[in-house]
Parts: sequence; structure tokens; C-alpha cells
Amino acid sequence: MQALGIDIGGTGIKGAPVDLATGKLLAERKKIATPHPATPEAVTEVVREVAQSFGWTGAVGATFPGVVANGTIRSAANVDRSWIGTDAAAQFGKALGTDVVVLNDADAAGVAEMTFGAGVGVKGSVLMLTFGTGVGSALFADGVLVPNTEFGHIEIRGKDAEKRASENAKVTHDWGWKDWTERVSEYLQRVEALLSPGLIIVGGGISKEADKWVPLLTGVQAKIVPATLHNDAGIVGGAMAAAGHAKAE
Repeated sequence: MQALGIDIGGTGIKGAPVDLATGKLLAERKKIATPHPATPEAVTEVVREVAQSFGWTGAVGATFPGVVANGTIRSAANVDRSWIGTDAAAQFGKALGTDVVVLNDADAAGVAEMTFGAGVGVKGSVLMLTFGTGVGSALFADGVLVPNTEFGHIEIRGKDAEKRASENAKVTHDWGWKDWTERVSEYLQRVEALLSPGLIIVGGGISKEADKWVPLLTGVQAKIVPATLHNDAGIVGGAMAAAGHAKAE
């Protein structure tokens, strides 16, 4: 079975058809810069462009960088605040002419990693963290997702943790690996104190360079591993959600 996954981020919007038996992308992903301001209308137009680039008419799953409840957006930290209260599933569905399932972006990435990546077969508490424009989180208990956690917004030193620990913060402040990783370590220590996960999976685009920074992390007892699917995890998880919805119907 196949489905189209579209991953909406604060910096880029990317998508590709996915083979749901293997979690592999079936075509080179299409990526378009996130419009600014990232209003519902502007983002929907890009979502339509991504879907049309594949001539797609089947099941579609889209991820969103915020809390999503039954397809409706409840928070919008890294996109325009006019998203809050918007029924994204209905809006995207109307634009694409097909049913669209919408879920939190880190949740989607986590589901993909637990099914096809670094979390396969892992029991107990697993935390997936995505480092990008912000910091997304997905928490699993014995493989079951606890949806819409927002651990990137834990306060550290008077600021949202993601303002100090995201890839965007590293780029904005021109921090080297050591300076940035010290901030990531402080964040992970705080999260570990609250959640005590057995495994932490680190994802997002910067996970491709995990060898440069994961060994520098300190003060964390949990095992830390890079995401296997890297920055494709959101696309795969979005496609999986679309397929699950279609199956349920």
C-alpha cells in the first residue's frame, strides 16, 4: 500500500509517496520553502503544489508543527498564529480533493521511527526529539504514542528550551558544536529528570550529522541514538497516518 506524506515545518514543506510496507520513499522528495507569513492560505497552496508534483490522488497525511486535535490546529509556535482554530484536515482536503489526515509533526516522525527506524522493538519509555526550526517531541510507552507533547517548550533559564536547543538557535547564534551541544545537554538533562526515558531518539535535519554532536552530550543516563530515517521520518509518519485512517474507514 502507498500513501503521500507531506511534512510541514517552519522552514520547509516537503513530501513524497511512501511504500507503507517498508517505510521507503517511492520518489525523490519535493521540498518548497515555507512561505512567510506561513498563513493557512499560503501553506495550503504549497501543500497543493507538493501533491500535484506527484499527480497524487490517493490517501494523504500531513504533519504540522503544533498541537493537532482531530485535524484542528491548537497551537502554532513556528508558523502564523492565524492557524490556531483552523480545521487543517478540512482545508487541505478541499484543496487536494481527497481526504487528508493531519497530525503533529514530531508525533509522525516518532511513529515512523518506532515502526521502521531506531525504535523498532523497544519497550518501555521512548522519547523522540526533532531538532529543527524548533524542538518537537513524541513520547511512547511500550510502543504506544502519547500524542501532542510539547516538551520543546519546557522553560530553561527563562526561555522556551527550543530557543536554546533547536538547530535554528545554533544557526542564528552561530554556535559551534560544543557550545550548542552544551545547551542540548542541559535540555536533555531536564527532560530526563521529568520523564526518565530508557531511549532518546534524536531526529530532524541535524540528525544527519549526529556523529559530530551526539558523542558530545553529557549528563544523560538514557541511551541516545540518531533517527534512522533522519529528516524523512515526518513524511513517512504522515503517510502511515493517512493509511491508518483509510483502513479505519
